[in-house]
This record gives sequence, structure tokens and C-alpha cells, in this order.
Amino acid sequence: MSELTFEQMLEESLKTIHTGEVIEGTVIDVKPDEIVLNIGYKSDGILTRSEYTNEPNVDLTTIVKPDDKMEVKVLKVNDGDGQVLLTYKRLAADRGNKRIEEAFNNKEVLTAKVSQVLDGGLSVVVDEVRIFIPASLVSDVYEKDLNKYAGQDIEFVISEYNPKRRRYIGDRKQLILAKKAEMQKELFERIKAGDIVEGTVKNVTDFGAFIDLGGVDGLLHISEMSWGRVENPKKVFKVGETLKVLIKDIEGTKVALSLKFDDSNPWKDAASKYAVGNVITGKVARMTDFGAFIELEPGIDALLHVSQIAKEHIEKPSDVLSVGQEVKAKVVDFNEEGKKISLSIKALLAPEPKAAPAEDKADDDSDVVSVDIDAVIAKQDAEEASE
Repeated sequence: MSELTFEQMLEESLKTIHTGEVIEGTVIDVKPDEIVLNIGYKSDGILTRSEYTNEPNVDLTTIVKPDDKMEVKVLKVNDGDGQVLLTYKRLAADRGNKRIEEAFNNKEVLTAKVSQVLDGGLSVVVDEVRIFIPASLVSDVYEKDLNKYAGQDIEFVISEYNPKRRRYIGDRKQLILAKKAEMQKELFERIKAGDIVEGTVKNVTDFGAFIDLGGVDGLLHISEMSWGRVENPKKVFKVGETLKVLIKDIEGTKVALSLKFDDSNPWKDAASKYAVGNVITGKVARMTDFGAFIELEPGIDALLHVSQIAKEHIEKPSDVLSVGQEVKAKVVDFNEEGKKISLSIKALLAPEPKAAPAEDKADDDSDVVSVDIDAVIAKQDAEEASE
């Protein structure tokens, strides 16, 4: 029996590997874009950055170090240069596929960092499996700019799993809706009309503001924003602002809110401040053809009828008044139940002096014109005779 040469013994001591085989290796060298492993074969294994991860521009020296053990998959036994090409990401993806399949079947909530913000949604990576979350499934509301999610850890579930097409779809929206439903249930069990609660301004429109109460959006209508008038809600409230609001009414899942608190109601002391006969000062707030509304204080307007503006006849209030003008008037009617106050400027004007009696006027030579009736008739007869 012939003896084996040293080279033959060495070769026999080395294991045989095959493409697709999963093996363990030891890191012997690391570069930013490449890892070299001792895989117990006659050639070292080469693991490039592109076969380590899907993440671009990763510095491999920050991830592994010499003597680290790694499980890898053989991609090619001989790349033409006698080297063994290895892959880590494909092995991880194989295992990741199984992980994603289990998560899909069990409706498991996964957490991953957003690796890319795309035109149509977000991309995340779980165990080297890239999962796409469409923009429509990112949130329960329309998101104009998805860039705010870049680099964030987000929760989602797998709504579609198709390994043949390598199609993995994530859904964050259903988690948000489920959480809101839970919060909504808890909130409605806790609140009632008349409660004062804290909320955050979520959206402001021309007719009101939507306040997030924690799972439920309440409507603060423009008419309930103040005891006075609010012309433009967008000039009064800002998105993200925190407010204490009064729950005015709850109807199903609709919550009506108010900032008209009883302790600030201007009508509380109105009966004494604006009693009939009192002289007040206010500003013209708005006008109609039949009169002007005078703001006495925020939340209390009084009517100055056109007939009560002046002693002389006025066609319409705008002929003599202007919005913002300050006027002094007398309260001539107060209706607390109907919250109506009537004013009069005319009642403050001094009365005109009475006309003098007829007999007095007869004695006043400056007002009397003397006429000789007989002379007039004689003149007329003479003129007729001469004709």
C-alpha cells in the first residue's frame, strides 16, 4: 500500500463543500466591503458587503471582527479565481421568510426600522426580508409627507405573504385603528356631558376645530369657541395646541365641545349692568337695514333700531354710523331670558322746544305780514274796466 503525500493528506483532511450548503466559518479578516472566513476548506470563503446585507454603504468592520463565528451559505465553490463565494443575507432571507410566514399566520405584530422612504410607501427589513408598507396602510389618515418616518421604528403586521413573487406587504393602519377603537371605548366609558377634559388641536377649519381627546375627535364649532364672536378659527388656534374644553354633548361617537364656561358667561351680571334706564357705551359690531348691533362686551350685543338712532328720519344705519364706531345709548329694554337688549340714542337727546301759541305769534310784528284787501280788490276792478 503506497503512502499518501503530505498534500494528499492535507486535502483529505479538508471537508468537501457544495453550492447551497450551509456551513460555519471563522472570520480571519474584515475590510469595509468584504469579510474573509476560514471555512475548513482548501480555499478561504469570501463574503462581500452586497451578500452580507441589503443595506447600502454599511462598513463591515463595524459589524464583525476577527475570530467571530458566522453561519453562511455557499454561493459558488469556485469563482474562477479559486475562491469560495459565500452569502449571509440569502441564508438570513431563507430564515427570514420562515419568520415572516409565521408572523403572517399568527398575525404577529412586528417592529422594524424604516430603511427607505419611497414614493408609494415605506420599506422595512426584517431578518433580511424587505417588506413594503404602502402609503395607504401607513396611517389611518392621509400622510402627505412620509419622510418623517425615515429611521423610525414602527409596528406593523404582515397583510400579504407571497414568497414566490417575493411580495411581502406590511400594514400599520389596522394597528392604529385597533388601538383607537380600544381608546375610544375606554374614553366613552369615562366621559359625560358637562365634563371638562384636555385635548389637542388636530385640525382647524373655517367652521371649527377638531380636538383629539385621546382616541376620539371632538368638534369645537366656531359658535362655541368664545362668548364673543370668532371671525377666523385659524387665527385663534394652532395644530398641536393643548386645550381644556367642555363636553357639551355626546351623540353616538360624535362629541360636541365648547369653550363657553359658565364662570366666564358675560350674561351672569348683565341684569344689573344693563338694566333699563342705564346709559352705556359700546362699539358698532355690524349693521343691517333695520338697525345696528352694538357690542357692549364680548358675548353681549344689543340692538339699536334705526328709529332710535336720531330724532330725524334715517333711511339706514350705515348713513350715520360705521363699524367700530363708539356710541353712547340708553337701555330701553332688557330681556334676560331671550338674551336681548334694546338701545336708544334718541332717548338721550334733549327734547325740542314746544311751538309758541297762535295768539302769541299774532303779537309778534316780525312774523306778521299786513295786507289791504280793499285796495287789492279795487286794483283788480280797475284793470278789468280798462280792458
